[in-house]
Amino acid sequence: MKVLVLNCGSSSLKYQLINMENEEVLAKGIAERIGIEDGFVKHEAIGKEKLIIEEDMGTHKAAIRIVLNSLVDPQYGALKSMDEISAVGHRVVHGGEKFASSVVITDAVKKALEECSELAPLHNPPNLMGITACEEILPNVPMVGVFDTAFHQTMPKSSYLYALPYELYEKHKIRRYGFHGTSHKYVAQRAAALLNKPLEELKIVTCHLGNGASVAAVDGGNSIDTSMGFTPLEGLVMGTRCGDIDPAITTFIMDKERIGTHELNNIMNKKSGVLGISGVSNDFRDLEGAVAEGHERAALALEVYHKRVKKYIGAYAAEMGGLDAVVFTAGLGENSADTRKSICEGLEFLGIKIDDNKNNVRGKETIVTTDDSSVKVLLIPTNEELMIARDTLELVK
Repeated sequence: MKVLVLNCGSSSLKYQLINMENEEVLAKGIAERIGIEDGFVKHEAIGKEKLIIEEDMGTHKAAIRIVLNSLVDPQYGALKSMDEISAVGHRVVHGGEKFASSVVITDAVKKALEECSELAPLHNPPNLMGITACEEILPNVPMVGVFDTAFHQTMPKSSYLYALPYELYEKHKIRRYGFHGTSHKYVAQRAAALLNKPLEELKIVTCHLGNGASVAAVDGGNSIDTSMGFTPLEGLVMGTRCGDIDPAITTFIMDKERIGTHELNNIMNKKSGVLGISGVSNDFRDLEGAVAEGHERAALALEVYHKRVKKYIGAYAAEMGGLDAVVFTAGLGENSADTRKSICEGLEFLGIKIDDNKNNVRGKETIVTTDDSSVKVLLIPTNEELMIARDTLELVK
């Protein structure tokens, strides 16, 4: 059985074709600049030459058609015909309270996703466009929606409610939802496998550290708390997002700078984070290079970033009443030994002892603590596409 996994952004489309008999990736790629001039598709079937198609794509439907044609191309493809695609798994960012697990997509599900769009106006509409386009091109292939928010639906009310008038939650569903759930779920499961212990017996803090970043408390396989909230803006300091701030700062900035909500939202989402502090970049590789050259604000940005992650690890260890493992994943978590070490410095009281030699690694599943460390720290590359494919397979069997 072959599953096509699609992740539709506002102007991009990432995809993987996975053979679920052995979970081997047969092809992958990305379509960029959808709806913009100078569009292109980068496509790669395993064991074959890479293909770049330069073609304007006015809609997601046009992009999906190019992707499907690439998959069945005699020279560059991985399929003999589209009939080999057994199901399509779609990444959907926001499922609100309606979806606590992945679902087969129906008209009722699409209507519910439209209702969730006001909670994720930048993400859900393109996710829906991808679903609709796929249904038109592959009308007889089952579609499954896998939600970033679903894994965190196990949080207790005491974790997801904000201290606002309760009627605002009842009327507008203002609460913490959490994101990166597919990634947190995958690495928690892999951590249990690497530690050779039942997931149900483990207390794990999972750290998804990329340009967007979040931490989750996973107790017995269930998310009981997470750093991102009503939107992906809350929580950690990120590449361009501010994370946790005093909410009164928002109205203060609006008054002092004489700006409206749109401008303020742009500042907090696109001009803040380590970019805002450093004035250098939101790319952590650039920041590390600047630090090596003595750039003080770049060093400060990294210190603030590391301290915020450390604070959440400590808080979640306390919330779970113990800690067995910390997992680092995503671009920065997987590839920066300095980041992992800096975050874990000062956590020795929890039983964490980083082994510098073991930690000197990139993008490889491994344990980076000493053998006598009572709390293990693991590096686990995330694989959200595989989790989406697994959920899709389970639902369409």
